[in-house]
Amino acid sequence: MSEQEKAAFGLTSNQARAMTKASQAALTYRQSLPSLPARPSMALDEAVARFAQPLADLGMADDVVIQHLIDAADGGIHQMTAPSFFAYVCGGSHPVGVAADFLVSAWGQNAASAYETPAITGMERQVCNWVIELLGLPQESGVGLVTGASLANTAGIMAARNALLARQGWDVEAQGLFGAPEIPVLVGQDAHSAPLAALRYAGFGAARVRRVATDDQGRIDPQAFRQALEDCPAPPLVLLQAGQINTGAFDPFAEIIPMVHERAGWVHVDGAFGLWLAAVPELASRLAGVQQADSWAVDLHKWLNAPYDCGVVVVRERRWLVAAMSARGAYLPDVTAHWEPSDSTPELSRRARGVPSYAILRQLGRQGLREMIARHCRLAERAAKRLGQNDGFRVLNQVHSNQVVVACTGGDDMTMRVLETVQARAKVYPSHGEWAGCKVIRISISNYAMYDAEVDLLCEELEAALCACQG
Repeated sequence: MSEQEKAAFGLTSNQARAMTKASQAALTYRQSLPSLPARPSMALDEAVARFAQPLADLGMADDVVIQHLIDAADGGIHQMTAPSFFAYVCGGSHPVGVAADFLVSAWGQNAASAYETPAITGMERQVCNWVIELLGLPQESGVGLVTGASLANTAGIMAARNALLARQGWDVEAQGLFGAPEIPVLVGQDAHSAPLAALRYAGFGAARVRRVATDDQGRIDPQAFRQALEDCPAPPLVLLQAGQINTGAFDPFAEIIPMVHERAGWVHVDGAFGLWLAAVPELASRLAGVQQADSWAVDLHKWLNAPYDCGVVVVRERRWLVAAMSARGAYLPDVTAHWEPSDSTPELSRRARGVPSYAILRQLGRQGLREMIARHCRLAERAAKRLGQNDGFRVLNQVHSNQVVVACTGGDDMTMRVLETVQARAKVYPSHGEWAGCKVIRISISNYAMYDAEVDLLCEELEAALCACQG
């Protein structure tokens, strides 16, 4: 039998070698993380040059292509999956999730159709059920598995838009937004950019949003909010935060949400990472009242450490999510009696992004998930306490979750020099930011493999860099 004939039934020998080579390289990479520098050693221009080649007329053998990828990418991969990466609240791609992701690519399922992919739908539906249960959200909620919190915020805001306009007698799906009634939008002064972008995607426009004053932790001031609410000419859309990106703080849900509902408004919560504290009994009180909201957005590739990309949108009244997202075609099977993935997302074609999260939740269990989240919050307190005892640093936030914001007492220039020194040494990688009117070093603790030793190394590197820059 020829190679072409074998390919009709499965894999050619080249294809099999390519898949084996890729899996071996992936395994070698993850095993090598402890010895790799925390940041890429290759500059962007060099990386682009390595791949900037004319497309040849004749193709290459499968295994040769994979070897080219491995060789050309060497030195240009940021070790975001390592416990040395303290930037941007990135999860570490949990190993069991990575293994499940191999299967996702190999199976090659279009997970948008429950009828066509029953096993995938079974797993993903259970992920949705677990997330709702773990976070204490209403069991009857509609849920969609999307690319991340950016799209989850967009979907939740679009569901809110449909509901609020329907309450004013306007069918936005039929009539669009031209001439639609006003929907006031209120958001905290220190809201993340993702929900603000989502407002633009949903047609609200950035300039029409009213920003409400916040305190020194980035939480909305209830008194300022009440005044802003009284000025609203119609039921508003209100965006709240579970986990401010710098401080990790939470808006006062228990105070604000009832005010909004008294005005027949809608509350959407951007809980990209912070909403996970609701799964930990001893930490859940920090989010008191969050379950009273109307919709929520949360990432799975952040604190759950799922491989990129996966997020969840949850809407209390499922009909509004379906109304905003569903795009059923006449040629698609009628599966209205079942949960249909594409009814809750803007995609009719997508990979089975929920499968790795199913594997991770099964591997961790309820107890393992709670332990990881609680450990990360404890480690944030550990870092803040140690750095706060050094006269060269100022810790600019109370530790509400897994975020620590640090500045040097020597000013912005010293802060940036210390950060650049730490990043250049490449043993750990914190990120930059701005908070309280100054440049800061932002520490995010969310990798599944972070323990005391990793946080102590981070603090040692910051202290050594400070000494070097001062001396």
